Amino acid sequence: MQNDMSLGMSLLGIFLAVVLGIGTALVFSFRTRHTASMSLTLAIMPAAIALVIMLVNGNIGAGVAVAGAFALVRFRSVPGTAREIAAIFVAMSLGLACGMGSFVLALLFFVIMSILVVALTLLEFGEKPARVRQLRITIPESLDYDELFDDLFDKYTVYHELVRVKTTNMGTLYELWFEILMIDERQTKRFIDELRCRNGNLSIQIGRVVEKNTL
Repeated sequence: MQNDMSLGMSLLGIFLAVVLGIGTALVFSFRTRHTASMSLTLAIMPAAIALVIMLVNGNIGAGVAVAGAFALVRFRSVPGTAREIAAIFVAMSLGLACGMGSFVLALLFFVIMSILVVALTLLEFGEKPARVRQLRITIPESLDYDELFDDLFDKYTVYHELVRVKTTNMGTLYELWFEILMIDERQTKRFIDELRCRNGNLSIQIGRVVEKNTL
């Protein structure tokens, strides 16, 4: 790797980083919703990192200062999904490669990651079945939620899992979050009606599983 890059090579590296950044934003947006700010970040991040690497140019002190600046940015950022975090790491890697003059390696890495992301997305790798639903049940604190609804789950669902318990209303109520797979979705109303008889007719919500932030 060359430590000193000419102005022309530097401009080429920044231009390539911008192109690869836009490509990364498009690839990771495939069949997935992102905010406009996330897409913009992925588009410009490789170019910014490439320029920083060019400016550091082997200077250890400058490298430490830059690392500290990036660490501060982390605490002013809103946590994202695992997919968004992976996209940021890919964008950073592309920026590093372009900043160090490894243009061919950056292109190869982008192509490999693009094929991998698109293929795994099309295969729905790691995704829950489309029919999995999220069920939220509110119960009074006087009820013991362990095995409270097990017979109803056995009757109406193929699969159920308690994923979260939360106190609410000054601790007088519990919110139970389940992931369920109905045997027959046409029985959803009957299922809810029987749940209401157990939880004192408090709030019950059922809907699609929403992807959560990981941090």
